Amino acid sequence: MTVSAAAAPPMAVRELRGLLTNYRRTWRGSIISSVLGPLMSLVALGMSLGKIVDAGPGARSFGTVDGKPVSYLLFLAPALMANAAMQTAIGESTYPVLSSMKWQRTFHASIASPLGSFDVFLGRLLFIGLRVLMNCAIFLVVMALFGAVRAAGPGGLGAVLSLPAAVLTGLAFAAPVVAWAVTQDRDTGFSVVFRFVMIPLFLFSGTFFPVSQLPVGIRPLAYATPLWHGVDLCRGLALGTATAGAVLLHLAYLFAVIGASLWYGRRTFRRRLNF
Repeated sequence: MTVSAAAAPPMAVRELRGLLTNYRRTWRGSIISSVLGPLMSLVALGMSLGKIVDAGPGARSFGTVDGKPVSYLLFLAPALMANAAMQTAIGESTYPVLSSMKWQRTFHASIASPLGSFDVFLGRLLFIGLRVLMNCAIFLVVMALFGAVRAAGPGGLGAVLSLPAAVLTGLAFAAPVVAWAVTQDRDTGFSVVFRFVMIPLFLFSGTFFPVSQLPVGIRPLAYATPLWHGVDLCRGLALGTATAGAVLLHLAYLFAVIGASLWYGRRTFRRRLNF
């Protein structure tokens, strides 16, 4: 092996570099929605609706910190960040993947180089992870501007620790969706994902109210979803209420989903790209 070959980055990083080169021309368009999303949701739900909720009889149903009830804004904000991670991940894992596979055929261009099909898959996941990180970092800054961040957790950095938790949540959605999207020849299945997977998860995974308030028969379904694990992990870290056992449980679940999806994606990408 030559020195230059030994110093060469992994192949998946080369795929990532190609995607970032293209993103340099389009990032200005995405940054607007990245800022407006958290801004509008925190104003409409956290500030406006939050005042009504905090004045109502259910104000103490969101838990307590240091003996004081948690305001609805503090309860809601980290959960919305986890939701933003999910929505960014699914959005980047559907149409862009189909476009790269069928319309622009950039996957075929990549596979014509020394990159393998799994490199293409991993490179796409790395890019989506960076997009999720960017959006969630902006979300965290907006949360701080609205007073939705409190010094809690280890060293008072609980809110900062919720950022990698949100990225992990996004990857738990991106990995299976990318692995599945590459098998699609039409985009009709994506609307099913948006309407019957993403929206129900958004509404019933503990974002707006504790899952314990759902009917008893539905709670196990909510607890089994990746979004509930992401929401509970981000919220627990941000508020400083997470226990070591809960953190380990959530991390184990999210890493298990990602690991299984990597295995599935290796098979689907190899089947579609290795003729």
